[in-house]
Amino acid sequence: MSESKAKLNNTGSEDRIKFSQLAAYGAGGIIPIALFNIAGILVGLMGNISLGLSAFWLGVILIIPRLWDAVSDPIIGHLSDNTRTRWGRRRPYLLIGGILVAITFVILWWIPKGELVHSWFPSKSQFQAFQLVYILLALLLFYTSTTIFEIPHGALGMEMTTDYHERTRLFSAKSFVGNIFAMSTPWLFWLANREFFRGTGGNEADGMRYVSLLIAAFLIPLSFWWSIKLREPEFARVSKQEKSPFWKNMKHAASNRNFIMLTLTIFTLAMGFNFVNLLGSYIPIFYVFGGDKMEGAYLLGINGTIWAITGVLAVFPLNWISPKLGKRSTLVLAIAMMVLAQLSKIVCYNPEYPYLIIIPTILLSSGMLFFFTLGSSMVGDICDEDDLKTGQRTEGSFYSIFWWFIKMGTALASFVAGALIVLTMFDQTQVTKVDSLQGSIRELRSEIQVSNENAATNPTIDSLLAKSLLRCEELENHLEIKAANTKHSHNHYQFLLKSVENVRERLIALDPELPDGLFETELNTIEKEITILTKQSPYTLLMMRIVEIGLPLLLSIFSIFFILRYTLTEKRSHEIKELLKLRNIGNEFKDKNADD
Repeated sequence: MSESKAKLNNTGSEDRIKFSQLAAYGAGGIIPIALFNIAGILVGLMGNISLGLSAFWLGVILIIPRLWDAVSDPIIGHLSDNTRTRWGRRRPYLLIGGILVAITFVILWWIPKGELVHSWFPSKSQFQAFQLVYILLALLLFYTSTTIFEIPHGALGMEMTTDYHERTRLFSAKSFVGNIFAMSTPWLFWLANREFFRGTGGNEADGMRYVSLLIAAFLIPLSFWWSIKLREPEFARVSKQEKSPFWKNMKHAASNRNFIMLTLTIFTLAMGFNFVNLLGSYIPIFYVFGGDKMEGAYLLGINGTIWAITGVLAVFPLNWISPKLGKRSTLVLAIAMMVLAQLSKIVCYNPEYPYLIIIPTILLSSGMLFFFTLGSSMVGDICDEDDLKTGQRTEGSFYSIFWWFIKMGTALASFVAGALIVLTMFDQTQVTKVDSLQGSIRELRSEIQVSNENAATNPTIDSLLAKSLLRCEELENHLEIKAANTKHSHNHYQFLLKSVENVRERLIALDPELPDGLFETELNTIEKEITILTKQSPYTLLMMRIVEIGLPLLLSIFSIFFILRYTLTEKRSHEIKELLKLRNIGNEFKDKNADD
């Protein structure tokens, strides 16, 4: 390494962020990374399986707060840029936002219930509508509180140091702590299922009420800690800065060429993967395991754990590689890792070796961690460049616009993902009808196990057998219609129709007078044959893989094009740092002489 390059990589002791500051700032990652994701995942899951709310309407109301979240970001960013208090312009938001997040997270889970509440609504559907409205309003409050904290917190990270590499170290600490706590999501669900929290007659939704109180009790002291501990080194100068109108700040930030190139880089690549995120869950189930949901869900669980662990560990190589290559080159490396991950899926999506899917997961998780951590850090470098040109610090505006694009894109991806599923001609009706058939078989098994009467004289057994045969007939009719209306995959539908016929014949031949053990063995055999019936057509499975692999690769090309047009080099960033120091020293000298 040349002497000049080594000099660039060395951070002076005066620029080094103390560990106490690093820890306090990193702890703030709990809110935007961990709690933000926990709310999005567990509200949808528990609302459906615990409260019995429509998955469709839960999906709709989860999109609305995300759209509002994107809109509120620039507003909070502008407000924090123009706030002047004795405690600084960012720290009051950290305290208020942190406390509000704790309170609204609790509100989110304390959905009104009980006989009195039920009496307000004439029907169950009206009560469920009330629950959906409550969840929507609570989510709007929670996401607004998150924004009040996160945008000033991100802006503060850009102000805490002007050192090129320390800024990356600071945002890496935020990613590290946030991802560690994000790994707790399934454990919160586990805690909520403990009788200690849910009570004897309750479920996980009841348990989450009390788990949320624990989280709030942990978060509120943290809010005081990071608000008191963190410092705003630029505030003495910025406090004299003239306040500026909202649209002027937004227009100014949006006109910065390097900022545009960086934002488009992050936006295009993130969208490529967000668009196909849902397909990434379908492929393990319907391609790798041929429609076996249990096996597919298990693989997805392992895959999710590997993703989370990799995201935590990837912080360390990032802080080693970035000083050696520079941020732009490291960002290109992150894109290359994600492209390699997509290409590896061609081989790793393999029904014979299902766990090969872990390989692209590790590459993708590492690339994503590099990508978003460096993106936030590089916005800070752009703010330094802008400060040198204009003499103004508006990190809140820059940071909020940066995340506005990403959040709006995430909301858009929710709609695009559904359209892509339709494009692949995935047959969800087939899957739901198979689910109904499997459900009737499970009911039959349950009745056999709990019945105190002889199966041959139990009318419920006969009724459930008739129900199973009806489900068989409904599935067969659907498949016959698909076979008649589909130009391709004729052999696929003939195979499924033959399989349905075999299941029906087994059900007809099922003798209730068989001993319980033999009866259940026969039911197990039938269930295994039913699993095959969820298998999608070869055309659908091929289209799923082409879209899920190809769309991110296509958008990666645009992402590389944009990042190569980003001109703020490491050398120039270090020059800006020194020029800012000289200017600030000069301004302090002028102010001192003016006072004298």
